[in-house]
Amino acid sequence: MKAHDTLRAALAEAAAKLGAPVADVLIERPKDPAHGDVATNLALALAKTLKAKPRDVAQRLVDALALPKGFLRKVEIAGPGFINFFLAEEQVVAVIATIISAGPAYGRSDMGAGRPANVEFVSANPTGPLHVGHGRQAALGDAIASLLEWTGWRVTREFYYNDAGTQIMNLARSVQARIRQLRGHAEEIPERSYHGETFARLPNGTWSSIPTIPREPTSMPCGASQCASCARSRTRTCRRSA
Repeated sequence: MKAHDTLRAALAEAAAKLGAPVADVLIERPKDPAHGDVATNLALALAKTLKAKPRDVAQRLVDALALPKGFLRKVEIAGPGFINFFLAEEQVVAVIATIISAGPAYGRSDMGAGRPANVEFVSANPTGPLHVGHGRQAALGDAIASLLEWTGWRVTREFYYNDAGTQIMNLARSVQARIRQLRGHAEEIPERSYHGETFARLPNGTWSSIPTIPREPTSMPCGASQCASCARSRTRTCRRSA
């Protein structure tokens, strides 16, 4: 916002007048509107350099400010040395003309300068049911990606999901066992698999077109009863059998 830039420059100039030049001035919008439109902690940051109390430094900064006439409605020094600025109404509404002039491009910038940014979001776990939280994360992730694009980043969106490894193998075995139960077989869900209600509630009709699936092998390809390398491998080999 132009008003913020003007105030930031004036504060930097005031600090230089006091003999404490600064490279950058932090200003922010207070959470409580009662604390002004813009606030700064510059006095607290300069107190040590100027060897003075922060509130005294704040007053000296305010006295040294050189701003256009009618720019501010009020200035307050609050707490240990914060300076709260209340912009004149003309400054607040001036941004409307800027918004209208910029049109759909208002708010865009080239801050990212075309640099790549990958946003990974949602990442829903396929071994459990989807819930409203996944929808929330989808909206949040897409909004973040859009904001990055708006500020000049070259964005790629990535939905990561776990489709391999021990977890997915156990999920498949849980579903296989449940299908056999629905077909009238005396089958138990494997010990290391999923035993929740999600699988117990699967209706018979869901699996009517699925062919019979072979039973779980009693050992891994390497011969061991359990082997994480075999479980993760898509080629069904591991270091034990190499």
